[in-house]
Amino acid sequence: MAHGINDSIFVPEMKKMKIYIAFALLLYTQLVSAQEELAMPAIPASREYHHSQIAMSLNSIARLNKKTDTVFSITGNPMVDQSINRSVRTRVNNMRARIEMNDALNDNAKFKWLRGVNEMLTGFINTYRIKGIGSAMLPALVKAYEEAMKAELSGNSILSIISENATEIDNILLDNFALKDNSGIGPSKDVLVLKACQRNPDDILKILTRFPENRFADSLIIKSAFKDQEELYRYAAAQNPLARRIQAVNHPLVKIISQLAVSKTGRMYFPFLDNLYHNKLSMDSITPLVLNDSSGGYYKLLVKTRIDYAERMQHGDTPMAVNVLTSKLKLKAVELYINEINALHDEPNENIRFKILQDLRPEELYYLAVLGEEEIYTSSFVVGVYPRIFQRMIVPRSDSLLDILHNDYYKKFIKMCAAYNTLDNFLVRMDKQGSENLMRRFVNDLEITTTLEDAVDVADSYASIYNKDLRKLIMSQVQVNLAKSTRKQNKRGALIYDLLNTIFLSMDSTNKIDIASKLGIPPVYMMPKKSLQDSSGRIIIQQFSYGDKDAVTYFASFMNRFTNANWKITRKPQWVEINSARGAPVTIYANLPLDETQELDIQAQDSLISYLEENNLEPMIVIHRGHSYYLKETINRLPASAKIVLLGSCGGYQKLNDILKICPTAQIISSKQVAAGVVNQSLIDAITDKLRLGKDLNWEELWKTVQTRVGAGYRDKFDDYIPPHKNLGAIFIMAYDKAWAK
Repeated sequence: MAHGINDSIFVPEMKKMKIYIAFALLLYTQLVSAQEELAMPAIPASREYHHSQIAMSLNSIARLNKKTDTVFSITGNPMVDQSINRSVRTRVNNMRARIEMNDALNDNAKFKWLRGVNEMLTGFINTYRIKGIGSAMLPALVKAYEEAMKAELSGNSILSIISENATEIDNILLDNFALKDNSGIGPSKDVLVLKACQRNPDDILKILTRFPENRFADSLIIKSAFKDQEELYRYAAAQNPLARRIQAVNHPLVKIISQLAVSKTGRMYFPFLDNLYHNKLSMDSITPLVLNDSSGGYYKLLVKTRIDYAERMQHGDTPMAVNVLTSKLKLKAVELYINEINALHDEPNENIRFKILQDLRPEELYYLAVLGEEEIYTSSFVVGVYPRIFQRMIVPRSDSLLDILHNDYYKKFIKMCAAYNTLDNFLVRMDKQGSENLMRRFVNDLEITTTLEDAVDVADSYASIYNKDLRKLIMSQVQVNLAKSTRKQNKRGALIYDLLNTIFLSMDSTNKIDIASKLGIPPVYMMPKKSLQDSSGRIIIQQFSYGDKDAVTYFASFMNRFTNANWKITRKPQWVEINSARGAPVTIYANLPLDETQELDIQAQDSLISYLEENNLEPMIVIHRGHSYYLKETINRLPASAKIVLLGSCGGYQKLNDILKICPTAQIISSKQVAAGVVNQSLIDAITDKLRLGKDLNWEELWKTVQTRVGAGYRDKFDDYIPPHKNLGAIFIMAYDKAWAK
């Protein structure tokens, strides 16, 4: 075992099960030839009942497979099964005969052992019926019981027999009446707990909660310490016998975790556990930063430690509690820095807005970005964090930055740069060969991760890249990886790269690829009106509004748009209902942007949602209006019925995955950067006009219409909006889920 721990107690117990199954035939071929049936002596009338019970149990085993009324199957081969069943009967009958012929046993002892033999058989029957034991284990069980009986009659412990057999067999033996007083029962129960831990290594501490005095507990606790430090921390912090046992273990790692677990500030030290264990850091050196963790020094130590860990992970070494450190680093990045620069998004003076960042080094700014991806506003990244990374480097090269960071989260940073239109700037800060190699690595190894996050990042990034040479390079590398995965018969890799290849090729209209038909997913270039209609033919649209200071302007503009003969407005205390007066039936429900400081806007949303649910009205189109920091509230309330989602907020493009978790086939419109009320309203106008006129939504045509309407003044902002057919990450997820499920 790693770290110098004796691992002899942790030989995988499942191997024993496989041995029993694999060698059942071999075992009983030997037994049949090795053991002939003994002649049964005369059975006294007082014990005939017990013998008849054993015979009945043997017959019951033969009839266990009632559905097919065939002989109880062990190997699946009827002739072999019959041979094994005969050998089982022979061994059981020989036990009966030996009990009767053993002059050292008095009548009571013979009653006891006959009862024990029958209990062994009925124990098998009952356990088999609840699928707690396999048929192939019957021969081994009978053999083990015979050995246990011999051990007990000789005054010896059954511990070695329990140790050698599978847990299913052990449970039946340890519950047996005739063996209950054996000297090995206590130690055997400890072995049974050990075997449970061997079979379920993720549940070691859960199992030990019931058996804290187990003689293997210390070794199991040490094993658990190296497997999952955070779990051991939680158990050590509890006030129960297992926690006390953990705290008494004399092992340096367990002692450190126990010490932290009982400390009020232990969680603050825990991210540095690996360095504490290896004496690279001391508790005393961390304490001043823990006591003043809002000063920035604690965040800086987290970054320094993460970089140290990144270097080790680059060489295949995974530090202990690295996920805990990363979670704490993300928490502090958001809590100390991102929240503040986001909150000052309306502050025109950059020196004031980004003052909190003035003491941060390039690598510390980098982690703000990659770990705060879900929280950081577009302007916070583009205007604040990103430029300051390079302003504070002596030589502002992007390859030098990644070298310092040991390429930690580089794929995430590339994805963010692509999404925020800073990728060209990032790549030009290194030589051409270096940038090409970086982008090749960005595309490689997507199949070896446990999630689709990297693959989705590649898909999203491709949609955000306008440099033709860079697109060509990415496409070429995707095809290289597709060929390699296919050649190596890597099913997951072949699927990922085949989907990316198809999706990227479809971006070029000259290839004439119908992406929906090709990938077997719902249409992405259009949304048929029939798909949006309810049973009455009506289309329900829900708009989420928020009560910030900009709401008065955009909501008034929104209402003016529908103040004409084509629409009828019904005003309610907390929302408005807008129905088409001409054309196809369309209804828009929009909550009023009431005072956000009293959360009246949220209350209005919840009231409207209750109304829709009570009246069985399912929104097929959902519109989010308001700043990006409100988007989480909308997602939390997003109806699963939505088939089109318009994210009218800055950086909504970053939330596609969250939307798809709720609405897996939704078509999403979002902005990569700064959203604009004029653009949002133009999109709403175009969509509602088409639907009221009874037409399908063709996204390419609709995009051209809106581009004309917004005018030159908003053209740049409109260009950052991504239509459904160009949301490549969303398309990839839908296609992958469908293909992988086959």
